[in-house]
Amino acid sequence: MQAGALNRRITIKQLAAGQDAIGQPLQTWSDVATVWANVLHKSGAESIKAEQEVSIVRASIRIRRRAGITAAMRCHLGAVVYEIKAVLPDEQDRERIDLACELING
Repeated sequence: MQAGALNRRITIKQLAAGQDAIGQPLQTWSDVATVWANVLHKSGAESIKAEQEVSIVRASIRIRRRAGITAAMRCHLGAVVYEIKAVLPDEQDRERIDLACELING
């Protein structure tokens, strides 16, 4: 894989459970890794849910092959957050994985 194709720096995060100062359950997103990636927006659509217009943006994020990445994680590209929907390994060269993602609004 050519290094030039991976031109964006993303942070992969996972949900971590803990407690706040008074012992209440607290869920936060903790960093798993910061890696170089290629982000490609595949499609966008608008629909109406609960009588409100909602846009859905799908993206493919390609990174170097890495163990432990799951669909329960998120990718952060600056202030933009993508929810990982599927982890798709490249079976031909086994050097990379594609993360099928959706942009999280708000």
